[in-house]
Amino acid sequence: MGATEIVVAGALGYLIGTFPSADLAARLATQGEIDLRASGSGNPGATNAAAVLGTRWGIAVLVADLAKGVIAGLVGMAVGGDGGGYLAATTSIGGHIFPLWSRFRGGKGVATSAGACLAVFPAYFPIDLAVAAIGAVASKRAERATQISSGVWIIAALLWWRADLPNAWGPEPNFGLLAFAALSSAMILGKFAHARRKASP
Repeated sequence: MGATEIVVAGALGYLIGTFPSADLAARLATQGEIDLRASGSGNPGATNAAAVLGTRWGIAVLVADLAKGVIAGLVGMAVGGDGGGYLAATTSIGGHIFPLWSRFRGGKGVATSAGACLAVFPAYFPIDLAVAAIGAVASKRAERATQISSGVWIIAALLWWRADLPNAWGPEPNFGLLAFAALSSAMILGKFAHARRKASP
């Protein structure tokens, strides 16, 4: 695949990531009376949707956000090959966190990153879930658990690339895999840090 196809894949990944799952859920659940950015934690994501709109809506948002990452990764591979898959997976997370249509005020990107991982780093996906669960139980803090998960994710990407380990249905492990893990982690952790600073008195 050429550079043009890879760039197109990245653009499509971003657009898919900007799909306003939580905003749509709030609109359907409350006829537009509630804005998740102004309610609860102020984060337009599954956790806040569950807290403000109810568990079923939170689950619906979670599934939709996961699906965005999966679809973006698969579309990226179809359009731009391995490089397009990694780029689209990364930009879908960027689209969720920084959606153009909502003045770049999006969610934290955790669910979308899990879906993207399932599409382009499927060999690691079960480990990702286990590490996230252990980190959440051990730390009792979402940000700390995400920091742990991100660190393991980047190390695993480097290992899969350098050791050329099998990646199930995902793209061939290469530098793109490491870039996907590192850039995605940086965006997610940056969003957590921004939310923490905003919440501090």
